[in-house]
Parts: sequence; structure tokens; C-alpha cells
Amino acid sequence: MKVVVLCSGGMDSVTALYWARTEHEVVAAISFDYGSKHNHRELPYAAEHCASLGLRHEVVPLLFMERLFASNLLSGGGEIPDGHYEESTMKQTVVPFRNAIMLSIAAGFAESVDAEGLVIAAHGGDHAIYPDCREAFMAAMGEAMKAGTYAGVRLLRPFIAMNKGGIAMLGSGLGVDFRKTWSCYKGGAVHCGRCGTCVERREAFLVAGIPDPTDYAALDPLPPRPSGAQG
Repeated sequence: MKVVVLCSGGMDSVTALYWARTEHEVVAAISFDYGSKHNHRELPYAAEHCASLGLRHEVVPLLFMERLFASNLLSGGGEIPDGHYEESTMKQTVVPFRNAIMLSIAAGFAESVDAEGLVIAAHGGDHAIYPDCREAFMAAMGEAMKAGTYAGVRLLRPFIAMNKGGIAMLGSGLGVDFRKTWSCYKGGAVHCGRCGTCVERREAFLVAGIPDPTDYAALDPLPPRPSGAQG
């Protein structure tokens, strides 16, 4: 199947890019510059991986989101919270309806380049905080994409039942250089090691049992999973 891959430059989406190459014909990858604090750290990695694989890479500016939307993840928002990635404070980093906007644009692009599928790296660990990563949303969005395109573009979610440790293990097997991926929402010179996305990244390599190549500013003990967190 000819596919387009959503690739932010994070470890999940880069792994999805390498996975898609083994399972499908990748026509292009698409990234979005939406004004997040870490866009400038992620996007160069997305471009580098696409270049190394000889793939077309498009970056779509969505800077209206920074101006109109409320989220601490955006450059004009508040501080990125530290702690476990399933803490309720991580809701401060949700960008409202982000995936719906990006998937709509990507679906139109996919049909325009004769692709039949669109790959997104949403995974099981996203479900606790992000409503536009949950099964109900993804299933509805997939149906909308099929109904709204002549090609019946399919939404492919290879990691939807997988945790981030599983993604780290898969990516390692596919030869992904995780040094060339970015997770930290703070977007500093190195990964902070303390925000929810850094905690999730650190935990993923531990669960996978593979060395973590990331340079962290701090390596405090990992925070416990909050009580009452969804499994």
C-alpha cells in the first residue's frame, strides 16, 4: 500500500516511519510546525531521517494554533509540568483537537499524492491524557477519512495497542538511531529528564531493556505512576 507517514521527529513517529518502509511503500512524510516549545528540536530530526531514507518530506506551518489555542505546550503558554506522564497536570500540555487538524490536512495530502493510507504513531500510553489519541476518536477519524476521500484513505495505527517500551524495542530492531529523536516538551539544549515526556522516554528504554542513548539534564528517580491511572 502507498502511504504517507506523520513524522514529528519524536521516537514514536520516527519508528513508525521505519516500520512503514518495511510494510508499505512510503510516498512521503509530513510534519507540522504548530508553534510548540519543542518544534525546533523535533523537526530537524524528522528531516534528517527522511533525507537518509531518500523520502519526500513536507513541513506544514500551523502557526495559527500558537495564536488561537490555549496550551502550555505552545510557545506562548505556561510552564511544562514535571512528573509522571499520566499525572493530571499533563493535561496542561494538550493542544485542543490537534490530531484532528493534522490528520485532516495529512489526509488531503495523502490523496493528492495517490497514497491509500496514512500512518500515525499514536500508542497505548497516549490514551490516559490525550483525548484525540483514544480509540473512539481514532476510529471516528478513520471513518471520516475513508468517507471523505475518493481513494478511501485508510488511517493506519500500528502502535495503538502498544506501549512506548514496545515501540523502543521495535525501533531498535529496525535500526532506528534514537539519539536522533526528540521527546522533551521543554525544548531546551538537552532533554530535561523530568517532564512527562522525558519520564515516558526514560521508562520506555528501561521497559525495553535496551540502553538509553539520550543526554538528560537530570536523572532523578522516575516518579511513580499516579494512583487511579488507567491501564
